[in-house]
Amino acid sequence: MPATRRLAAILAADVAGYSRLMGLDEAGTAQALREHHAVAEPLVTRRGGRIVKTTGDGALIEFGSVVGAVECALALQQLAAERNRGIADERRMEWRIGVHLGDVLVEGDDILGDGVNVAARLEGIAEPGGICISEDAFRQVRGKVDAGFTDIGEQQLKNIVRPLRVYRVRAESPLATPSPPAGEGRVGVLPHPDRPSIAVMPFANMSGDPEQEYFADGMVEEIITALSRICWLFVIARNSTFTYKGQSVDVKQVARELGVRYVLEGSVRKAGGRVRITAQLIYAPTGTHLWADRFDGSLEDVFELQDKVATSVAGVIEPTLQAAETARAAHRPTNDLTAYDLYLRAYALDLTSAPEALRLLDQAIERDPHYGPALALAANFHAQRCIAGWSQDPKADCRKGADLARRALRAGGDDPSTIVNAAGPLAFFGDDIGAMMGLVDRALALNPSFARGWNNSGLLSLFAGQPERAIEHAETALRLSPRARVGTTVGIIGTAHLVSRRFGEALPKLLLAIQEAPTFPVPYRWLASCYAHMGRLDEARDVVKRLRALTPVVVPSATQFRNPEHRELLLSGLRLAATETTRQRPAGSPQSSPPTSPATRG
Repeated sequence: MPATRRLAAILAADVAGYSRLMGLDEAGTAQALREHHAVAEPLVTRRGGRIVKTTGDGALIEFGSVVGAVECALALQQLAAERNRGIADERRMEWRIGVHLGDVLVEGDDILGDGVNVAARLEGIAEPGGICISEDAFRQVRGKVDAGFTDIGEQQLKNIVRPLRVYRVRAESPLATPSPPAGEGRVGVLPHPDRPSIAVMPFANMSGDPEQEYFADGMVEEIITALSRICWLFVIARNSTFTYKGQSVDVKQVARELGVRYVLEGSVRKAGGRVRITAQLIYAPTGTHLWADRFDGSLEDVFELQDKVATSVAGVIEPTLQAAETARAAHRPTNDLTAYDLYLRAYALDLTSAPEALRLLDQAIERDPHYGPALALAANFHAQRCIAGWSQDPKADCRKGADLARRALRAGGDDPSTIVNAAGPLAFFGDDIGAMMGLVDRALALNPSFARGWNNSGLLSLFAGQPERAIEHAETALRLSPRARVGTTVGIIGTAHLVSRRFGEALPKLLLAIQEAPTFPVPYRWLASCYAHMGRLDEARDVVKRLRALTPVVVPSATQFRNPEHRELLLSGLRLAATETTRQRPAGSPQSSPPTSPATRG
């Protein structure tokens, strides 16, 4: 059977001090190990795992989900702790576990390769009763499992070429894992930044009409935007806080997972021509309610109500800085409530609904031709259709998108979101890359907490031939939006490694980008190129086959990459993979079919 490859979560485990235990009681230790395997197997199966093999005191387990792997690791450690109750310390059977997300080689029922090796090395540095996971695994589980994480920095693992950032995992229940080593405190998933930090949670829609959900979400977006313009605040992006939508959450847990001190909660009620916004600000470390208020007004007052919420929150956090910093938040991109409502409806749609989104945005722009955010969002829809290869008329989309983006810049003034959303399409359409990067830098100076701004800065840096800057800025975006779907951002990081010829580092990032956004064609192109440059043509051909099912444009012009060496590196690998795939395709077979599920907007 030929070998294949796939992305997998790998759990490696072994018994600490197994030789010593066998020396103390060989028959008893062997029996205890058999019993442990018997009771542990259902824990693995329930979490979607497959025991690949057991080797004496060790086990290798494969999962389709990193969350399943880490939850299983926690359950296995708790099982071991329960079985060790009442047993003398020197006779306890304690496990060390490592978890990694990586590419594996599949040979029959076995799995091999770097992904397996890294998991085994992580297990080797875990303490007895402990769990260590890689950074790639951590990105997938933060905020999704009931556990605490400690960043122990980059570790040089045996026979692994590059240092790897590693996290220790501890369950909320102290039974499952030992106390932290001396000098190491219990910390949250993310450290607090060096300035006041806040997360604005999704507000409850109290209107009694599910179709008004977009309106409540829009209120929160505007409040986040107003707070983000306050330069001394660190504000978590909407994409991360909205992952909690519809859940009953503990603000202390949210604060730990997002690395913030303050949490804002609230509700929105829209009935007839009236709006009510209620909000409460919580100091998360203690759960103390610092402030609560209610804001009532007509729909015509909605912008003023949003500003009042943001101003009040800022004033509670830092009264002495409030007045000077919140004045900027008073600027509004439109006073036309109908145009604003049309924009909110379009913003809630994804790329596969581009025709409907552009219809709504055209109406908004017709009502207010100087509505910067609507102009910029429309430019993005045109650009993304061209990037994906889904445009029916790419030349027309490019012309229209560029015109909309330039109008947005003229109308947007100092609105960071408008600047960033217009600069990105213009960079793709061919405008001066240095000028576009300068625009994004100006937006980030106005709003240092703008995750999408840092993401786009990373993308433009990649286009400009600055891969290290691209990685740095994309990682900043991930910190500001730690729970968002990260497909676009890790795709930037992976492509930056690829153009730097760090193929081994590019590969897991591009695989993760596809896992996060499985219908967006771009990461498939560069993954196929990466495989081809690594000499793994079978995998490259498989990726191109999947790409052809998403878009008719397999090999693009890629003129957005201004460095000719980077562009040729990307395209040469992709051409090789696409040529090999074309040779294998039966005559008359279809080349592509339209996408059937949403893609992420960049």
